[in-house]
Amino acid sequence: MLRYLYADQLHRHPTLAHAMFRDRADQFKTRLGWEVEVDAQGEERDEYDAQNPLYVIWETPEGGHGGSMRFLPTTGPVMVNDHFDHLLQGPVCSPMIWECTRFCLTQGAGPYVAAALMLGGGEIMQGFGVEHFVGVFDARMVRIYRMIGSSPEVLGAQGEGRDRISVGLWAFEKDAQSRVAARAGISAAQSRAWFDRAFGQTPHIPFAKTG
Repeated sequence: MLRYLYADQLHRHPTLAHAMFRDRADQFKTRLGWEVEVDAQGEERDEYDAQNPLYVIWETPEGGHGGSMRFLPTTGPVMVNDHFDHLLQGPVCSPMIWECTRFCLTQGAGPYVAAALMLGGGEIMQGFGVEHFVGVFDARMVRIYRMIGSSPEVLGAQGEGRDRISVGLWAFEKDAQSRVAARAGISAAQSRAWFDRAFGQTPHIPFAKTG
């Protein structure tokens, strides 16, 4: 199932939260070799986890972490502006654009998990009135996005082959949502029910205040 949890709610699900940050360490540090910090508990966290982001998490039937993504509005500190501004024509800053980062899949996760996470992203767009997501992705993600039917518009890129890094912009498209739902094997009604379970009919945005 899909869970929607703000950072200040993770303490209610300590096992799931630990597994998410541990799997992030495994994916980004161990498998991909990124220069990220891993703490004594084996968890990967960065400064944006301290901004009370919204996490979308695929929870397995056993209660484990299958995959996750992290969301923050671009009106506050975000990775694309702080670290990848050289790939943009100018900073991205709009309440209608949220940044999506730390797309993580547990080792052995089926392709339906990636699709389920993208489906959750679509629910956020509809539920919070978000028009676009922006995010940084590497070359390996191009195939994944294409496979699940949710490829972004590329705003800027650098590097070649496996070393290519891009900034992408995603818009909500009803047809794409249907394709992603089919790929995930999740009905539109079930997807919406998970979102409503987390937020009810009037979602609010308790992100950390900045500035």
